[in-house]
Amino acid sequence: MTRSNGIHVQGLQPVQLLAGLVGLVYLVIGIIGFTRTGFGNFAGHHDVRLLGFMINPLHNVVHVVVGGLGLLAALSSGLSRTFGWILFIGYGLVAIWGLMITGVISSNPLSGWGNPLDLNDADNWLHIGSAVLGLIMAIMPARKVVHMATPEPAH
Repeated sequence: MTRSNGIHVQGLQPVQLLAGLVGLVYLVIGIIGFTRTGFGNFAGHHDVRLLGFMINPLHNVVHVVVGGLGLLAALSSGLSRTFGWILFIGYGLVAIWGLMITGVISSNPLSGWGNPLDLNDADNWLHIGSAVLGLIMAIMPARKVVHMATPEPAH
C-alpha cells in the first residue's frame, strides 16, 4: 500500500468558483443581450443599452463565448487560472482599444476598424474591472492540503 506525502491540491478551489461565477454572469448577460438586439446589423451601432452598457450582436457573442469558457474553465484549477490570464490579456486589450475609441487616449491606431463592439465609457470600466479580476484569478493561490507520510503497519 502506498501512502502519499507532500502537498497536493484537493477539492474545489476558490478560483474555480470564481471562474464559474464570472462565466455564468457573462453567459447570462450575452443571452439577455440577444433578446434586446436580435441578430441584425451584427457589428453595427444599435443604440441599445443593457444596464448602461452599449451592446450589439457581436458584443453579445463575445459575452456568450467568454461565459462558456468560464464555465468550462471552472472544471479544474489550472483551467481556471488560464481563464484568468485570458480575461486579463483579452479584456485589457479591449479596454485600451475602448479608451482609444472613446477619446480618452488621443491616438487610435485602429481607427480604421471603427467600433464593431459598440463600446462606450461604461464598457471601458467593465473591461478594466474584468481584466483586473482576471489577473486576480490568474495569480490566486491554491488551497492545499498537506498529506504526511505515515509508517506502514508492522506485520
